[in-house]
Amino acid sequence: MTQPSLFFTCGSAQTSGVKVRRHLYVSPFTAGATTAAAARFYHLLTKKPDWNRHEDQIQEKHDSNFQKIPQQHLISLIKSCIEKPHLHQIHAHFVRTSLLQDPFFSLQFLSRVSSSPFRDMGYSRRILSQIPDPSVSHYNALIRAYSFSKSPGEGFYLYREMRQKGVSADPLSSSFAIKCSIKACLLIGGLQVHGRVLRDGHQLDSQLLTTLIYFYSISGKLNEACKVFDEMPQRDTVAWNVLISCYMRNGRTRDVLVLFDSMMTEEFECEPDEVTCLLLLQACANLGALEFGEKVHGYIEEHGYDRAINLCNSLVSMYSRCGCLDKAFEVFNGMQEKNVVSWSAMIYGMAMNGHGKEAVEAFLEMQRMGIPPDCQTFTGVLSACSHGGLIDEGLEFFNGMTKEFGILPNIHHYGCMVDLLGRAGRLDMAYQLIVCMRVKPDATIWRTLLGACRIYGDIKLGECVVRQLIELKAEEAGDYVLLLNMYSSAGKWEKVIELRKFMKEKGIQTTPGCSTIEFKGVVHEFVVDDFSHPRKDEIYKMLDEINQQLKIAGYVAEVSSELHNLGAEEKEHALTYHSEKLAIAFGVLATPPGTTIRVAKNLRICVDCHNFAKVLSRVYDRDVIIRDRTRFHHFRGGYCNCNDYW
Repeated sequence: MTQPSLFFTCGSAQTSGVKVRRHLYVSPFTAGATTAAAARFYHLLTKKPDWNRHEDQIQEKHDSNFQKIPQQHLISLIKSCIEKPHLHQIHAHFVRTSLLQDPFFSLQFLSRVSSSPFRDMGYSRRILSQIPDPSVSHYNALIRAYSFSKSPGEGFYLYREMRQKGVSADPLSSSFAIKCSIKACLLIGGLQVHGRVLRDGHQLDSQLLTTLIYFYSISGKLNEACKVFDEMPQRDTVAWNVLISCYMRNGRTRDVLVLFDSMMTEEFECEPDEVTCLLLLQACANLGALEFGEKVHGYIEEHGYDRAINLCNSLVSMYSRCGCLDKAFEVFNGMQEKNVVSWSAMIYGMAMNGHGKEAVEAFLEMQRMGIPPDCQTFTGVLSACSHGGLIDEGLEFFNGMTKEFGILPNIHHYGCMVDLLGRAGRLDMAYQLIVCMRVKPDATIWRTLLGACRIYGDIKLGECVVRQLIELKAEEAGDYVLLLNMYSSAGKWEKVIELRKFMKEKGIQTTPGCSTIEFKGVVHEFVVDDFSHPRKDEIYKMLDEINQQLKIAGYVAEVSSELHNLGAEEKEHALTYHSEKLAIAFGVLATPPGTTIRVAKNLRICVDCHNFAKVLSRVYDRDVIIRDRTRFHHFRGGYCNCNDYW
């Protein structure tokens, strides 16, 4: 039976200068909207009226039924409302019955309008303007909603307006206002709120202070974040997690390991949770801190977190990035459930550790298991093809991305292909791919090609690439270093002098090489000619001894790695104390014979240090694993798994 349109009388109610129509149209629920909430609303609204009666009789019935709706049912209707026309109907009832003036009902309604799925901020502001003397809770509802909206700055301005109207802020108001400031990048706004927090005496609220720590973290103000943390009366796990992420975001990753130990001491007695473990695994992966990563892994198993798929995925990634592929496999194979992230992490781990063919096999296996690859999976398998020199396979996967899986190549996929072609010596083909790619090439793409130009000594193309980087205003010291390397290898010292003069005039400074090695859970850092380590005398004595032994075995310094126009003897001396050599010497000194030495470097390893590690692995019978900026180098018995191509 077709249900006619319904009307109910709104009288002559006037709100904020807007007169509401006497008869407000209420559309019937369609068959497509027969949700439980809609049915409940319609039942309460109509109570089965006789559709054949006169409209006035129906209207009278509606009036009595609305008045009989229990309060809890009305609140339930508000919370379960999922369509805007239904909100308008409730709003009309509130206007007619003056329920909008009731703080309890107006807050419930305002919260619903400003939250998902509606988040209609304009409508919410109009409702707020109709509420006489809105409380701090009304303002909180809107400020919070603004923090999730596309105009978060309006939330901060509403917070300021609230205070100007004499409404005192509570800790929630300030917390939401800080979140708005973070999202809107309003540094001054966040500082102003912090000042108000101190003035209002809310500096004992842990949740508010945690939000402040996050604000200072995002703003790059680590010292201020630490000061707020130290002043907290109680520090829960969430506060520790925010502080840990703050250290990582501001380049203090090594200190994160100390924080993990500190939070569990008797002084603080705070138990790390899954989020803490995720952050720590990321820190260990960045540092190559395998021992500490194993410690976190043990904690995860002891506390029953090892069934969480996100933690297992992070463990696979951590072990892979620490060069311990066997343990990555162990975790991967022990997972009861594997998703596309799990497979992608394993494929990428095999790729960066030089197991290109195995990565391709895993890529095919995941498809046989019914798990379709995503963008990250293709980045991993294309990287595997690049490091493994699998040109045909790489081209096949790249072309099949769109045809078979409907995935358009992004900048990372193009970067892998440029690297693949560049490593194979197909520089012209790589250049043409960059020129014709469907997305605008970024600096990383050009640097990848520049690295290939260095390997094959293509000075002309290298100069062209540097010009492209200058046009992008993205040139870095490392770009000029690669060009310097090409000039020096070709004996073009005039060009070297000219380029060095240009770099000096522009104030371009090279990034110093830095290598780290972990020993007994502590990360030791070295730079070239480093004398800061407490065992420096022992380290330099050990390095001199190693050099003597390697020369007997046939090691000769690769003086082309030194970019200054010096004599052969001077160049050899300049190469002697590179950061990775100091880290390796410390590893030989501090660990028992046969122990694997693991080093992480922030730059690409030079040819001389690569040769040094190869010979050392044979003479001292040590596995040496060096992770540079682009990949892992596994040295064993005088060979490297990169086959001297990186």
